[in-house]
Amino acid sequence: MPAVPLRPGAALRAAVAALPKVLATGRAEDVEALAQRIADGICLTLRVPLVRVRVALRRPPTRRGGELHGLYVPGDARARDTITVWMLTAKRGQIVAYRTFLRTLLHELCHHLDYTLLHLRDSLHTQGFYQRESSLFAALGAGEN
Repeated sequence: MPAVPLRPGAALRAAVAALPKVLATGRAEDVEALAQRIADGICLTLRVPLVRVRVALRRPPTRRGGELHGLYVPGDARARDTITVWMLTAKRGQIVAYRTFLRTLLHELCHHLDYTLLHLRDSLHTQGFYQRESSLFAALGAGEN
């Protein structure tokens, strides 16, 4: 499936449009609340279970010298699936760019959709996966901001 059939409503588009300003404040709790609204809007529109979004500050480094941008952890009987997105770069501690932050959120959300919408056994970084991520970005009008 190369595209996610998302038709965002006005509230979801408004939440995405508000992200650059809210991200620029550097207040993780405000960014987290807005990221949660975006994820909830996508999940509700697609009629899949909600996912919990956490926004943490500084990205942790990876073993290979890079930075971890986001993380999706499937839940269990006691807890919802969780997405963690970091909003500050690891080396300089700068706020990440709006599009980078949103793409990371959508990337992790695509893992959730692979399991809950497409009912895939595994969520792998395939060409189709990246096409679905890009389709979400385009559907949200994110390139217009």
